[in-house]
Amino acid sequence: FDPSHVCMRRYQILIRRACHYRFSFNACVVASTRYRGMTDQPAPEAPAVDPEVEKKYNLIRSVGEECLTEKELRNLVEKKPNFRLYDGFEPSGRMHIAQGVFKAMNVNKCTKAGGVFVFWVADWFALMNDKMGGDLEKIKTVGRYLIEVWKATGMDMDRVQFLWSADEINKNAQAYWMQALDVARRFTIARLMKCCQIMGRKEGSLTAAQILYPLMQCTDVFFLKADVCQLGVDQRKVNMLARDYCDAAGRKLKPVILSHHMLYGLKKGQEKMSKSDPDSAIFMEDSAEDVRRKIGQAYCPVKPEVAEAEEEGEGMRLVQDDLKNPCLDYVEHILFSKPDATFTAASTTYTSFADVKEAFLAEKISEEALKEGLITSINELLEPVRQHFQTDDEAKRLLETIKAWKRAGALESVTADVPDKVPEVPVCVVYAPMPKEPGTFFSLANIHLTVQQLQSNPDGSQAVLFIPDWSAFVCNCLNGDEAAIKAAFTCYLAILQVLFGPQMEKVQVRWQSDLILANPNDYWITVINVGRSFTLKQIRTVLGGEDEDAQRVSDVIMPLLHIGDLVALGATSVVASKEDAGLTELSKGFRVLGARGMELKVVDTSLLMLKKDGAANDAECHVSCLDNEMELNSKLKKKAFCEPGNTSYCPPLVLVTELLLPLKGSFLLERKEADGGNREYTDAASMRSDFAAQQLHPGDLKTSLAKYMNALILPVRDHFKKDPTAKKAQADFDKCVKKMAKSKK
Repeated sequence: FDPSHVCMRRYQILIRRACHYRFSFNACVVASTRYRGMTDQPAPEAPAVDPEVEKKYNLIRSVGEECLTEKELRNLVEKKPNFRLYDGFEPSGRMHIAQGVFKAMNVNKCTKAGGVFVFWVADWFALMNDKMGGDLEKIKTVGRYLIEVWKATGMDMDRVQFLWSADEINKNAQAYWMQALDVARRFTIARLMKCCQIMGRKEGSLTAAQILYPLMQCTDVFFLKADVCQLGVDQRKVNMLARDYCDAAGRKLKPVILSHHMLYGLKKGQEKMSKSDPDSAIFMEDSAEDVRRKIGQAYCPVKPEVAEAEEEGEGMRLVQDDLKNPCLDYVEHILFSKPDATFTAASTTYTSFADVKEAFLAEKISEEALKEGLITSINELLEPVRQHFQTDDEAKRLLETIKAWKRAGALESVTADVPDKVPEVPVCVVYAPMPKEPGTFFSLANIHLTVQQLQSNPDGSQAVLFIPDWSAFVCNCLNGDEAAIKAAFTCYLAILQVLFGPQMEKVQVRWQSDLILANPNDYWITVINVGRSFTLKQIRTVLGGEDEDAQRVSDVIMPLLHIGDLVALGATSVVASKEDAGLTELSKGFRVLGARGMELKVVDTSLLMLKKDGAANDAECHVSCLDNEMELNSKLKKKAFCEPGNTSYCPPLVLVTELLLPLKGSFLLERKEADGGNREYTDAASMRSDFAAQQLHPGDLKTSLAKYMNALILPVRDHFKKDPTAKKAQADFDKCVKKMAKSKK
């Protein structure tokens, strides 16, 4: 049969069905008969191609050396007017010719094809990458200079937007940063490390802040509602992260990745241009003499040579190129990027790059003639830019300012910390636990520990109970359900208020989300500076491991937020559990908190799990403040470990001595007269002594304890029945927990 026949696939399906029937003769006959019947049907006509759509598609497709995917791009051009393309640029120095002329021509092609091009001026990214000495104001000045260059280059500005990341993010802080945290919670460190190339840094030298870079660049795609990521090939890894995020988050529409070519550096072995090496590229404000000198000494082989490529060039090439001739690269991607371009060398004018390359390889064009033609053409392209920076006052001022900084060495690394604002009254911070384990979050052990920590604040300090709701989100607590996380903390605070109302009156409750959104600019600059102060390895070591495949990105982001919180709160001391002590100790190493002399006090829970060998995340091993009477009685009377005479591990005994006696002042043990009658205990020592001597039976202890605990928790139960806010919060929390349990089945 003709394999190209339109019915072939349907025929193959029929044959497979026949195979299912063990090659039944009748089934094969039926299949053959049906096929013969199908061959009589005319093939469906291919849909008509709109020539205008095809023209636009070919124009925009010519921009990219790679497109993921062409089908998606064609569909976008056909069905969405004014589709959005985006590229981000980091204001980190002068602009080379690829970023100037090449980019301008590509943008013009994209906008002519119907797109709106959004430039994301990544001033915060430059800050994270230690560019321009980490000085945000210098970074902004460079950004304004780059825009002036594009204006002079001939970029069609009618369908181009310039958005400054710091300004746009601050105006939409909640939407932006929650999107960034959502990206963080879905990937491992190993996956993000694949994107490190976009920062031009080796993986081993990364600071913790540089992990934020690919997270934010991925976030930009969705924040800007970009349909197409039109960046260089060197950025394809982080753009792929955006497509992978769509898979992880269940987003149907993925951004198209249209990656343009990366030009070689002018020197042998340079896989890309470098702003740190002035002779590796032509820069947009270079003089005619600079162009002649640089092109004159540029690497220009006729035959392939063995050259050691720079490490940062790995993965820059999608098209095989053994020659690696930067002069030919300039001819193809700079000169012939313009519509109807021509190139003249050795008195011959060429209308295509293919003809130029063929003539050069055949030695019809000498190296000297090729370079002379290239020098003339490049100077013609740069002359309008030179004139603009000589005649336009603002453009001239910007360029002179940047050159002056460089001459004065004013671009060395600086510390751009937000001014520290320490409150008049010392602040002692206690972190509420995060709802990592839904079944044990409302345990009496958690509540009791929080109260113990709040009571341990230094004299004269304001105790602050901090609610880390955004940290809980990035750590994927409750599957990242924002409403459920808020509900969980609302319930937690309600329990504290009901059980320990008088103590809570002196406590100030601060939500992390409110703290961040009150001044997002200062908060995130602090977080960036925190990240710049610690290596990625330091953060991961504190977290107890260096397994990139297992550790989540959120495990790095959460400590940065933790330190940022303490700075923003004006913390002078922290009371932490043993589990969190290492993180707080690390916090003291940040210069702002170190200058404050922030102190750390460790207070851990004294309550025990009800089962001796139980799991910490097992709800049956903990008394929950939301247990009903039946659940509580079952845990205390039937399941709690309580071995006669064993005081080394006796959860019921600890509940009385560590919780009830300090809270109530006394504990009445009820028992039959035959068993010794009732006895009231007012101190822990005598109770432990009686239990060790087996004068206090476990059954009597557990029965009396259950009665006390039910009486203790009864006001909580009543509150959650009557208070509408608490009732709704519990319902939202329970709904999420049920959904999580269902998804695990």
